[in-house]
Amino acid sequence: EYDGRNIRNLTERRKLGFFSCGTGNPIDDCWRCDPNWHKRRKRLAECGIGFGRNAVGGRDGRFYVVTDHTDDDPVNPKPGTLRHAVIQDRPLWIVFKRDMVIKLKQELIMNSFKTIDGRGANVHIANGGCITIQFVTNVIIHGLHIHDCKPTGNAMVRNSPSHFGWRTMADGDAISIFGSSHIWVDHNSLSNCADGLVDAVMGSTAITISNNHFTHHNEVMLLGHSDSYTRDKQMQVTIAYNHFGKGLIQRMPRCRHGYFHVVNNDYTHWEMYAIGGSANPTINSQGNRYAAPMNPFAKEVLIVSVSLFLFLV
Repeated sequence: EYDGRNIRNLTERRKLGFFSCGTGNPIDDCWRCDPNWHKRRKRLAECGIGFGRNAVGGRDGRFYVVTDHTDDDPVNPKPGTLRHAVIQDRPLWIVFKRDMVIKLKQELIMNSFKTIDGRGANVHIANGGCITIQFVTNVIIHGLHIHDCKPTGNAMVRNSPSHFGWRTMADGDAISIFGSSHIWVDHNSLSNCADGLVDAVMGSTAITISNNHFTHHNEVMLLGHSDSYTRDKQMQVTIAYNHFGKGLIQRMPRCRHGYFHVVNNDYTHWEMYAIGGSANPTINSQGNRYAAPMNPFAKEVLIVSVSLFLFLV
């Protein structure tokens, strides 16, 4: 059940420390105002809000510094590469030694309890495979530029130190969340990929998508595999403080079956519609700003193909 108190507790300021500088964004107030944040990077794991707020990522592990931008061998990745970091079986907080552009030969398959923390460097994952979060838990993706992702697959790819296997074709999503839980995607810029920018399907839940900048893309965000896949009724996703910007067309997000809290987002551009729903989702739209396009045939904020429960605040 979702009463007003429960929704408020999921999204309001959580008394997250004395470094608050009063921006009104509880995530930013939690860490950005600390001038020594780089010495306390793991504090970020305490700053989450919404349904993905309990994602700890690699908080309880060591730091791993990515020093090598290459991805020469997806089966036997070199130490120091991002792929070598994310497949490890232990918690890791992954940071970057310098600015880099990472062109992945194949999709980057995450293992559980990982944080990819791009703060302090200008890190692009672009022009190749992108991020797959499949059948894992506790992943934080923060501070990356992810764009121009391509379909990959029909190849062997390693997903842990002890296992690699054949991967069929990946669609070319920027971030694909498949059968996973406790996921937080925050402060990234995402654009111009072959399929979706963020897709969460096949029973994924406990997800927060926050403070991201989405631009130049058609089908932005899919939450729910299909109208017939009823396991997605358990899906709970918070979409908060994002900017849906230039060059977007639809699916901001497209929701099926589950419960979706869409709160304090800025919708400044779309060409077809902003939010879509089918298969009886519950969408709580709260405190968003919608600036509809001039086209009189594309002013719909919400497109519904089957009944849904909608709360507008």
